[in-house]
Amino acid sequence: MLYGRPHRRAAIYNALPVLSTAPPKVTLRNAPTVPFDGAIAAARTCYSPRVIDTREITESQRNTIGALTFDAGHHTVYQHAHFEFGLENVSRQFVWTFLHSYPFYNSEQSSQRYVKLKEPKAFVPPIGGEALVVYQQAIERAWERYGELSVLLKDDALGILKELRYVRPNTNPDRLNKIEKDADKRAIETARYVIPIGAFTSMVHTVSGIVLHRLQRMVNTSDAPYEARLVIGEMVRLVREWDPMFFEKVGLGPLDADALPEAGFPAPQRGADRVAAAFDARLKGRWSRLRDSSTDAEAIVADSVRSVFGLEPEDMPDDEALERVMNPAANPYRLDILNVSYHSPLMRALHHVNYVFEKRLSHTADSQDQRHRMVPASRPLMAFADTSEPDYITPRLIASNEKARAVYECAMREAWTAKNRLLELGVPLEFALYVLPNAKTLRFIESGSLLALLHKWTLRTCFNAQEEIYLASMDELEQVRAVHPRIARHIGPPCVIRNGLVSPRCTEGTHFCGIPVWRDFPVAVRRL
Repeated sequence: MLYGRPHRRAAIYNALPVLSTAPPKVTLRNAPTVPFDGAIAAARTCYSPRVIDTREITESQRNTIGALTFDAGHHTVYQHAHFEFGLENVSRQFVWTFLHSYPFYNSEQSSQRYVKLKEPKAFVPPIGGEALVVYQQAIERAWERYGELSVLLKDDALGILKELRYVRPNTNPDRLNKIEKDADKRAIETARYVIPIGAFTSMVHTVSGIVLHRLQRMVNTSDAPYEARLVIGEMVRLVREWDPMFFEKVGLGPLDADALPEAGFPAPQRGADRVAAAFDARLKGRWSRLRDSSTDAEAIVADSVRSVFGLEPEDMPDDEALERVMNPAANPYRLDILNVSYHSPLMRALHHVNYVFEKRLSHTADSQDQRHRMVPASRPLMAFADTSEPDYITPRLIASNEKARAVYECAMREAWTAKNRLLELGVPLEFALYVLPNAKTLRFIESGSLLALLHKWTLRTCFNAQEEIYLASMDELEQVRAVHPRIARHIGPPCVIRNGLVSPRCTEGTHFCGIPVWRDFPVAVRRL
C-alpha cells in the first residue's frame, strides 16, 4: 500500500525490479528528560545568582515564563534541549531541499558513494492511475541503468587503480582483492548519478528544540512540502509524546503555503532552460567562478592579526602577519585535525575576508557541498528552476567510456521524459521532480569567509573528495591565487599542508589515494 493507495503495476513492467516503498519512519533516539522545564530553568537562571534546577520549576512559572520568553523572541532557552532522531524512508530530495538547507543541525547519512543500492527504494507521492505507473517505471528503469553502469565502469576504475597502486603480475592476491573492491566502490560512486533524487536514504538527525519549532513553522517552504509535513509532523508528535509541554505551552503553527513570500514570485519565462544557459555562459567553462572578493583581503588579514596582538605595521609588516596566520610551519592550528580555528584568537582574523562564487554542481554533489554549513548558498528552488530538456552533469569516468556514456545519456532522456509526462498528466511539479536523477544540475551563488573556506578547501582539494566538489574547489583556489597570492600560497589538501611538518602527511589512513600530491600541487593530475 502507498499511503492508502493500491500499488498497481502494468504487466509490461513485470520484468523490472519491484519498487520498494514505505512511509517515512521516524524514531526519537535521545532526548532530555524534561526539555520544557529545562528551558524555564535556564530562563530563571538569568535572574538568579545560582543555577536553577529543573525540579524547582512550578506550574505558574511554566505558564508565565514559557510564553514570555518564546513570544518575546528569547529563544536561546529552547536551544539547550536537543532531540536525536532516526529517519528512514525519506527521500534525498527532502533532505537536500529542507533538512540540510540551513546551518543548525547535525546529520550522519547513509552514503550512496559507498553503499550499493541493491533494489529500488524510493518515496512515492500520493498519485494514482497512469501517473503512478509512469512514476514507478521511471524509478525502476533508473535502477536498471544504475546496475548497467556499475558493471560497465568497474573495469575502467580497476585499470586506473592498478596503475596508481603499481599492480604487477606477482602482486599479493589479498592486496589485489582490496583493489578490486575499491574499483567496485568507484564504479557505484559514479553510477549513482542516474539514481532518482526521490531515492530513500536513512540518517541520524539531531536538532535543538528551537530549531524543531522553526522546522514546524517553515514546513511548507521547500521543494518537498508534502514529505516535509509527513516527517516533521512525526518528529513533533514524538516530542509531544515525550514532553507534551514543549509544544503545548509555546510555539507557532506552520506558515500557510499561500502566505509564503516565495509563493508570490513569477515562474521564469519559457521555463528555466534559458536561465540555465545564461548562467553557464557566465561560468565560461568553470565549475565555479569568483564573482566578488574583499578588495584589500591581504591587508585586512594583516591588520586583523595585528589588532589581536596590539601591534603596529612597524612592529609586524603585512608579509610577516600573513605568514604567521596562513603558513602551517608558523601556525600549528593549520595542522590540527580537530579544526579549532573558530576558537583561536589568531585564526579569527580570517573572518573578515569574504569570497563570493557562482557555481554549478549536480544534485548529488551539492548534497555534500551544502554540508559545509559555514559556507552558505542561495540554492535554487527546483520548482522555479525546472528545465524541459535534460540538464545534467556527466562524471569524467562515464564521459571516457563510450558504452557507459550511451547508457547514461539514455537514462537522462528517460528521466526527463518521465518528468515531463507526469506534468502532462497533471501531477504537481513537486512530485514530478522526484524522478529526476542525482545528475540534475543545480546553479547557485555561494559565499563564505576565508576562515570557513580555508577548512573547506583543505578537505575538498584532497584527491579523495567527491569529484565535482574537488574540481570546483580547485577552480576557486586558482582564482583566489590570482588575486590574493600571499593568502593562497599556503592552501591545499592535508598532505600538502602537513608535508615536512607532521607525519603522516596523509590524514586518510588506509584510504590514501596513492599519489604524492604534495610534490607538485596544484598541477598534480587526479584521474579517479
